[in-house]
Amino acid sequence: MTRILLAAGFAVLLFAAGANSVVKELAPGVWVRMGDRDRNQPANCGWVIFKDFVLVIDANFPWGAREILPEIKKTTNKPIRFVFNTHYHGDHAYGSSVFADEGAQLVCSQDCAQESRTKGQAGWDKNTATGDYSLKPYRLVHPAIVFGTEMAFDDGEHRVELRKAGPGHSKGDAVAWLPKERILFTGDLCVNWTSGNNVADADADHDNWIRTLDKMAQANPSTVVVGHGDLGGVPELRKQKEYLSDMLRVVREGIRAGKSGEEIANAADLTSHKIGTDPARNKASILAVHRKLTAK
Repeated sequence: MTRILLAAGFAVLLFAAGANSVVKELAPGVWVRMGDRDRNQPANCGWVIFKDFVLVIDANFPWGAREILPEIKKTTNKPIRFVFNTHYHGDHAYGSSVFADEGAQLVCSQDCAQESRTKGQAGWDKNTATGDYSLKPYRLVHPAIVFGTEMAFDDGEHRVELRKAGPGHSKGDAVAWLPKERILFTGDLCVNWTSGNNVADADADHDNWIRTLDKMAQANPSTVVVGHGDLGGVPELRKQKEYLSDMLRVVREGIRAGKSGEEIANAADLTSHKIGTDPARNKASILAVHRKLTAK
């Protein structure tokens, strides 16, 4: 029997899954389905096949989860028993009901569970999308299993450690670490695309986010499954830190100079960073950081 413990890369198979999404086996029994931004399924989703069940990492949007579910079943006939969401944001967690209907229980940090019931619920209720991206056919399921600092799944062959990392991108951020395979699932604490991060969460802590990236890099993962974009490693964690550090530096220097958020954002250039090549998104992020720092 697999023990659940509570406490304070390579790809061998590729197959198409929709327009742009790809499923990869990172290590025996450890899989990832890359996000498909073009069809509004942007988050990368992973799963680990234990002896008796499957653990899913990040549920995506509901329409993404509906496509991910059969992809999981192509790799195993074992039941999906748990879904760990790295944080409460909709593109990572709103698809949870699809897995719950399969008998899975939701897992996340205690702070993430609280955010799910407050900000996550409010975001769900305000959603007015129609058509393929409507939430009306689905329901928001909140986590049933929560942990404060750390939780682990271990069956003697696989071990997955869920570790609280926030506040950073959100208050309840947590990551999944596979020490044997040295694979790290970061959620949106790290991304590897050109659109940067959403830094505007009300409970984001940008300075602690940077410290967390340092800690993750010190663990020296061989494969980093970022929240969005291509797979990476320690260099991606460092690039994410450099981007955020540069953004904070620009905003703090502007505040000390008496500049407004608009003045700082219009003068700043973060496009030298691979994940910050979109000036419009950079401006929105700089304004969000400015609001956060001046509110203090």
